[in-house]
Amino acid sequence: MYRAPLRSMATLARQKLTIGLIPADGIGREVIPAAKTAIEALGSDIPPPKFIDLAAGWETFTRTGEALPPETVQVLKDECDCALFGSVSSPSRKVVGYSSPIVALRKILDLYANVRPILSVSPNPGEPAAVDLVVVRENTECLYIKQEELINTPYGKEARATRLITERASRRIGQMAFELALARPRKHLTIIHKSNVLSVTDGLFRETVRSVATADPKYQDVTIMEQLVDSAVYRLFREPQVFDVMVAPNLYGDILSDAAAALVGSLGVVPSINAGDDFVMGEPVHGSAPDIVGQNIANPIASIRSAALMLRHLGYTKGADRIDAAVDSVVREAEYLTPDLGGKAKTDAVVDAVVRRI
Repeated sequence: MYRAPLRSMATLARQKLTIGLIPADGIGREVIPAAKTAIEALGSDIPPPKFIDLAAGWETFTRTGEALPPETVQVLKDECDCALFGSVSSPSRKVVGYSSPIVALRKILDLYANVRPILSVSPNPGEPAAVDLVVVRENTECLYIKQEELINTPYGKEARATRLITERASRRIGQMAFELALARPRKHLTIIHKSNVLSVTDGLFRETVRSVATADPKYQDVTIMEQLVDSAVYRLFREPQVFDVMVAPNLYGDILSDAAAALVGSLGVVPSINAGDDFVMGEPVHGSAPDIVGQNIANPIASIRSAALMLRHLGYTKGADRIDAAVDSVVREAEYLTPDLGGKAKTDAVVDAVVRRI
């Protein structure tokens, strides 16, 4: 189970905990307030929280011409201990001047790891979860550097994209994955790649992650396995129990963790954190879901669990445990579930049920 902090950043003497709130687009504006409410319910288990509302997203871009205003970045750097990001409605077509704010924030704040636990809730307390794995996704490179070009040839248009894999980024994401695997009972790490085809880029990722264990004897207790990304997807659905911690380049990690959400019922329950050495930002895995905006049926669980992950990474384990236990109870009882989980409850009712149990 995902419980140990990856890299504790807690300063227990904090007089307050300043949290930047970036709801961004769509249902982000409905689920980030839910996470805020859960944090406020923790009382003395965390320093008194101070929340700062910040702007970003497609709607911000349409109003101001900037998807990520410089003042948002500056406040995060200068005033915030951590942040919560909602969801973004990035267009599927090229829009001049627009770039995804979440991708930009990961780079600007050097949040090089996207950690996504995929954890089911067992029917009875104390029973092991049927699905319990963590996807550790490199967050700053791969095809997400967004270096693309479109050229005209005698045979028509030709599109090309640059894929970047560096030893530095691969090493530090590997180290974080090994630390997480070491803290878990199974101590098992699977390196995801496609080096049988992409022998240079994926080859470098694979070799560098493996070298982390060679360089530090404390990782000798971690069992290392490799899996080609296509067969990893197959095994994820056939036998998810074979996986414990999975580490992958950016694109593979994104696809794998979204696919794995089907194993636990919905994208609406899968949390994540974007973590670096100096900052952490919680982010639900789901998108902006424009089709259900304003209907009060968005599942707030992913955002609430993302808040717990963020607090756990900061070292506030007791508060994080209280949130997770409350969510587990609500899911297990199945009285307050949103439509994506087969229920009829409204967003507000789910939040109220979680807060009562906190």
